[in-house]
Amino acid sequence: MSDSTPPLGELLQASVPMVRTLGLVYDEITPQTAVLRFRDRPEYRNHVGGPHAGAMFTLAESATGAVVVAAFGDQLERAVPLPVRAEIDFLKVARGDVTARARLGRPIADVVAELDAGERPEFPVEVDIFRGDGAVSGRMTVLWTLRPNG
Repeated sequence: MSDSTPPLGELLQASVPMVRTLGLVYDEITPQTAVLRFRDRPEYRNHVGGPHAGAMFTLAESATGAVVVAAFGDQLERAVPLPVRAEIDFLKVARGDVTARARLGRPIADVVAELDAGERPEFPVEVDIFRGDGAVSGRMTVLWTLRPNG
């Protein structure tokens, strides 16, 4: 587990109420990867007994946000990170606890160079969503941007 996990995870839990609502747990956060999970809870299940699609989406999108804050937290005084678009594929019904592993899709230096050049950079964050037995139950891609302030 990264040394930055407790402070950044706590910050995200405090600033994003939905994270607390779903009880998301931050297992790892680095500038390249974030791993989040939620426990199997009957009140979040859908009509086929797996977690509701909205809960899975929120878990995966939250993992992408954790990577973005870890990667670009030093740019927050001059730019706001925003998701532009998201696409999710549900591959198998999830059972048990669900884990999302997000990966930054572009080098940090390239994104910051575009911001330095006065551009509004965009970059993908890819997510694999795992069910309790370790099988991939979904995949998500969120395209993020750093919108310059002002």
